[in-house]
Amino acid sequence: MSLADAISTRRTFAIISHPDAGKTTLTEKFLLYGGALELAGTVKARKQQRATASDWMELEKQRGISISSTLLQFEYSGYRVNLLDTPGHKDFSEDTYRVLTAVDAAMMVIDAGKGVEPQTRKLFEVCRRRGVPIFTFMNKCDRPTRPPLDLIDELEKVLGIQAYPVNWPIGTGPDFKGVYDRLEKKVHLFERQSGGAQRAAVNVLGLDDPAMDPGNFTPEQRESIEEIRMLDGAGADFDPHAVLVGATTPVLFGSAMNNFGVSLLLDAFLRFSSPPTGRRSGATVIEPTDPRFSGFVFKIQANMDPRHRDRIAFVRVVSGRFERDMFVVHAQSGSRVRLGNAQKLFGNQRETVDEAVAGDVVGLVGNDLFGIGDTLTEDRTIVYDEIPVFTPECFAYLHNPQPGNYKRFGLGLEQLLREGVVRRFEPVGGAQKVALLAAVGPLQFEVVQHRLESEYNAESRIEMTPWTIARWWRVKGEPPPVAGKSAMPDTPDGTRLVFDDRARAMVLFSDEWAVRFFSSRHPSIELSATPFDAP
Repeated sequence: MSLADAISTRRTFAIISHPDAGKTTLTEKFLLYGGALELAGTVKARKQQRATASDWMELEKQRGISISSTLLQFEYSGYRVNLLDTPGHKDFSEDTYRVLTAVDAAMMVIDAGKGVEPQTRKLFEVCRRRGVPIFTFMNKCDRPTRPPLDLIDELEKVLGIQAYPVNWPIGTGPDFKGVYDRLEKKVHLFERQSGGAQRAAVNVLGLDDPAMDPGNFTPEQRESIEEIRMLDGAGADFDPHAVLVGATTPVLFGSAMNNFGVSLLLDAFLRFSSPPTGRRSGATVIEPTDPRFSGFVFKIQANMDPRHRDRIAFVRVVSGRFERDMFVVHAQSGSRVRLGNAQKLFGNQRETVDEAVAGDVVGLVGNDLFGIGDTLTEDRTIVYDEIPVFTPECFAYLHNPQPGNYKRFGLGLEQLLREGVVRRFEPVGGAQKVALLAAVGPLQFEVVQHRLESEYNAESRIEMTPWTIARWWRVKGEPPPVAGKSAMPDTPDGTRLVFDDRARAMVLFSDEWAVRFFSSRHPSIELSATPFDAP
């Protein structure tokens, strides 16, 4: 297959949602329909225990939440689908935001009983700023829901995007019987499956089929059918181009738990999404069909295989063709490296990858040189700057209560820091050798503790700090401060001078009042919520 033909079959997207909207369940059902799982919610393990294929980390299984973005790949209807299941919890938004740099589209899952929720809105805004097309799935329609027309109205008003219902529910809650496909003019009536572990049986009819006689439906279902006629009579035509430019979100209804509408959602996504598009390297756009291989690291994960102390760098292929054992340039160091150990990921399961093209995501094992945001390329003039910088809001000291375990503790902490989910800051003028960690949410510290103990047999103790606001600083008109060389300003109680993990000067505050007080005492100092050298 030619490079262009192979790229045209690639679809890479992330699923985003507020916690508990059903995102991970929907991910499982895509795998079921894509043939990657025989039973949804089941992974083939020694004990055949029930678990979720995308939630591979032990802490995820214990708590029932996704805490790490997971890559899942499968074939469906002639397409190679790269699906990224992201954490829904607000504490892990940094990992989610990084993942969104690697995708070409996003699928937004909304609980039809609740509507648009805060985390959904945040992630939607990130997608919109990046120009990522968004598809919407109104989930849990087999439970009590808000009126579908109200959900569409809220979607448009709260998120400020045109919504086009590609299908419409026939009844909701216990009366949810199926959906009407407005583009194909077909009714899909579902039969419930026990536990939703297998594909739902579907009966496809025309709206004028005798089986659609009003006498066969409840009053609520009949009302839904009238809404369908109203939408078709008053609504505008569907514009696929408006989807690709982010002006319209296609909306589909269903229930991931019971497999209602899952195949229709996947079919619509593949039909109306686009293959990979170009990415900027400086002022130049590198097209996917450019024969020069290039890609960037958007995620690093340690110890996906608990039997080994390994490290995987997730790379989004931007252009050209990846081939195992090829030599590339690591743009940040200028070093020439061989990509010999490439893996295709399925949760924590792996297969060797011999070849990949633009749009694919590959996992590179080892290669300690690689960091988040780094570029790998056959042409050293290509350098991507895709990963945004996030301002942490939570800070904690991580103590080692067992000094005799300092090697295991240090090795584990270093490995976890290189994943980039938590960061280590260096306090100015402090004799304390305890690690000061920074994160976007406090639950991430618990994850670090758990992984240190379970993966490195190293106990730790967390000491939370009072700081909640971080600002980068510099003296107006002067070069950035340098650790150990530049004069440091005096700081009032409740503030702390530090250097971040890239040696940039910062000051930590307990509240907004402390920020204002510091600024009044140091009018020559400029504060910023983002690094001064950020693009």
